[in-house]
Amino acid sequence: MFPEIFRIGNFPVHTYGVLMALAFLAALLFAARLAQRDGLPRERVYDLGLWMLLAGLVGSKILMIWTEPGYNDWKNFFSLDFLRSGGVWYGGFIGGVIAGFLLMRFYKLPWWKTADAFAPGIALGQSIGRLGCFAAGCCWGKPSNLPWACSFTERARELTGVPIVDSFNRTIHLHPTQIYESIAMILVFVFLYRVHAKKLFSGQVVLLYGVAYGIIRFTIEIFRDDPRGDVGGLTTLTGFSTSQIISLLVGISSLVILIVRWRNNNEKASSTEKEANA
Repeated sequence: MFPEIFRIGNFPVHTYGVLMALAFLAALLFAARLAQRDGLPRERVYDLGLWMLLAGLVGSKILMIWTEPGYNDWKNFFSLDFLRSGGVWYGGFIGGVIAGFLLMRFYKLPWWKTADAFAPGIALGQSIGRLGCFAAGCCWGKPSNLPWACSFTERARELTGVPIVDSFNRTIHLHPTQIYESIAMILVFVFLYRVHAKKLFSGQVVLLYGVAYGIIRFTIEIFRDDPRGDVGGLTTLTGFSTSQIISLLVGISSLVILIVRWRNNNEKASSTEKEANA
């Protein structure tokens, strides 16, 4: 695709970096807007978002060391090539959640209501960010003969290692798994935004995000073909990638908590109605 937009002297301006910056900005602005609508302090949301971004960057790099071949050495943590890499999304997600939980307690923000405000923006940011992956050539898919299968440039191969020709020097066309996720997440964003406007209880939006993304990511992993890593031999043992295992944990736990909170909300509403009619 187009891994570089332009150069300033010898300094390349990468499409990936620009789109990731736009993804974060869009996610934060949208989260602040929803948070203000919910009566949360806008300034605190901005602070929270910036700290979660930093924690997410660190988390994505840490999980990358554990999972990505070629980076599984802590000596690589401060190498230029490692710092330029995007990291592993779920590592960033886990890092951001941990930082968010601690900072919400520090700022005295309600966990579920604040998380609900962030969830649609995160989905929007993912949709934009995956376009950056597509431009760079990372997170590529398996070879495919489908009409929308795509090939990448030599520059993309140099940056990410994406295959561009086979052993017979024929151009390889791959599943655009980055686009699959981008389209899926923009649909999730629209869905969550509508749910947020009519949510029945706090936590409903972010838990629906967890269920939806768990399903989407697990499915897309089937079509991924970039090096997936094997943390603790779990991939060999289960046949699932690391991201699929995390997707199962996130999706199932989100679904269980969603059902419990939904039932509690219904019971509370029923109890209130009985008291009103008494």
